[in-house]
Amino acid sequence: MLLVPCSLRAGNIECVGEATQVVQGHDTIFIFRDEIHLRSKIGPIEWYRADGSIYASGCDEIYPEDGCYTAAGSAFCVALYKDIEDLAFTIEPTCDNTLLHVTGDLTSVYARACSIDYNALAWNTEAWVDSAANVTTTLKPTILLPALYGPTPITLSYDSEIRDALGLPPASVTVNLPLEDVKAVKMELVALATARENDPAGNNEMDRPTDQHLSPGKSYSGAVEVAFYSNPTPAARFYHWSIYKASELIAQRHDISIRYDFSEPGSYRVVGQVNNEYCTSDSVETVINISESYLHVPNVFTPNGDGHNDEFRVAYRSLREFHCWVYNRWGKLVYQWSDPDKGWDGMIGGRPAAEGAYFYVIRAMGTDAAKNASYVGLKAVYQKRKTNSDASVIGVYQLSGDINLIRGK
Repeated sequence: MLLVPCSLRAGNIECVGEATQVVQGHDTIFIFRDEIHLRSKIGPIEWYRADGSIYASGCDEIYPEDGCYTAAGSAFCVALYKDIEDLAFTIEPTCDNTLLHVTGDLTSVYARACSIDYNALAWNTEAWVDSAANVTTTLKPTILLPALYGPTPITLSYDSEIRDALGLPPASVTVNLPLEDVKAVKMELVALATARENDPAGNNEMDRPTDQHLSPGKSYSGAVEVAFYSNPTPAARFYHWSIYKASELIAQRHDISIRYDFSEPGSYRVVGQVNNEYCTSDSVETVINISESYLHVPNVFTPNGDGHNDEFRVAYRSLREFHCWVYNRWGKLVYQWSDPDKGWDGMIGGRPAAEGAYFYVIRAMGTDAAKNASYVGLKAVYQKRKTNSDASVIGVYQLSGDINLIRGK
């Protein structure tokens, strides 16, 4: 719809009084505020109706009714602007959209434009907040809006541009959608892990989660505790969570938020839904990847205080047990520890240990080891992983060897 000052294309007919012009498709419509009054600028002429019959003959001014006419080579339509009496609407919320059922006399020579303003809920990374929304359409008995997920006033305004051009005040009607009438639901899944921060010496756990927000597609050293929040819209009443490892369903929960400890290696899919008596949200999901266990032992460390390789530490991921013993060349135990994040700083009894080779023995269990897995003794064996034909030793580490202490400068 295009509003322009009132004038006829041929330039021989003019509007008298307050009027505006609407271009609708191929039709030109002149809308008057108080009365329809047209004047010929070339003196008395013939005025014809749209059906070709003469409306008026030999006159230079007419006061016609609503309708379409031809005069002085120009075809046009005219209408007297009218407010819509008893305009009202009711709201019919559904799961997928919102219907406005409009009542009142909507008939008109021209299509009446309307604008609907309401609040739509928008997620702002922490909470649902009201966000101003607008739909512009043609006024008709039923108007379709998107689904509404929270209470909101809905304001329907009509003929705003025409009324402004005619100097009329805005015309609108407002109806409130209360929370008890809201049906549609949705959720915003947020997954937050328990982060394992770096220590001052530098953490030697590979793929550790150092931030609450896990990166999509990345694998993490287990075990990882993750809290899942559904963040439902106000009309949600019930909650459903499904946790899959590969294609196997391994857990279901029905709380608004849940926690789960991911320890065994693999790819997990966490699917959430919210619903009420009327509607169920679309499924929302996230993927959690847990690394296979890994253990690597260096053969040298240099405890000289330069901040680099100052401790005998292992590199690891996804371990649930760990213990390391260190012996001197005469077989005396000089140090031991059971936290894989820790290590030996090259001190014995508060004094720097002598340079040279020391012997270590390590026993460790990965999170991928069988529940009933056991160690086979302190004798040094090769690291056993999936290449071993005996699946029971997957994730079982029994390692021994030399660690060289070199202080350097």
